[in-house]
Amino acid sequence: MIALLLCAGFATRMYPITKNCPKALLVIAGKPVLDYLMHQLVLLPELDSIFVVTNELFYKEFSDWEKRWSNELKKSGIKIQIINDGATTNDNRLGAIGDMALVLKSFKFKEPTIVAACDNIYLFSLRQVTDEFINGGSNIVIALRETTDKKKGKKGLLEIGKDGRVLRLFEKTTFRSSGWFCPPIYFLQPNALKLVDKYRDKPYAGDSPGHFISYLVEREPVFAIKIKGMRLDIGTIESYEDAKSILSQEPLI
Repeated sequence: MIALLLCAGFATRMYPITKNCPKALLVIAGKPVLDYLMHQLVLLPELDSIFVVTNELFYKEFSDWEKRWSNELKKSGIKIQIINDGATTNDNRLGAIGDMALVLKSFKFKEPTIVAACDNIYLFSLRQVTDEFINGGSNIVIALRETTDKKKGKKGLLEIGKDGRVLRLFEKTTFRSSGWFCPPIYFLQPNALKLVDKYRDKPYAGDSPGHFISYLVEREPVFAIKIKGMRLDIGTIESYEDAKSILSQEPLI
């Protein structure tokens, strides 16, 4: 199994604190945001490799960060590679889907792959999802509960069938009949990854991975696993401060 971590954004909405520091490496409760996900990933025995995609501006910061993880990853038998997508500003960025396509073209993944944005902290274990992912052979997304209409409009909302199959994903829109949303971590089989380039050829192709999942569910089975828990989305300065407050008082999981 492979993990593809998308960290090449410039987080301009969070300026000035992200002007000289990538959002994934902002410190919360004593460690970078990305470390919370990494601590979960290294516990997955099936994981062989981690690819972290960043940009030209922050490549050195991620290279330095990688060195701090080298001993633990070596003990776990996990290889890590930092990929520079070449973007120097927010204006010439490739975008999340562009970064996915870049890595998939270069390394031709043939293994089940976890694709994740790196600005979320999950207050639940990923173990229950990865067990189903590996043993069941299906594409999987996580479904978390959200009942606040104001917050629904900022998330990818799910329409889930009785068998757990995702019928539709509504990216950042209100959808009254669904209280389930999908955080930006996706468990994709090789057949799904092969569709990334075909998706990019569509005139309506959006930049976020959630838009790709909307496209994918119409072509490949994608199942939702409902989780009791919450995630912290570090998308604004306000949410960053909220996360610092929450994690300074409570353990992760």
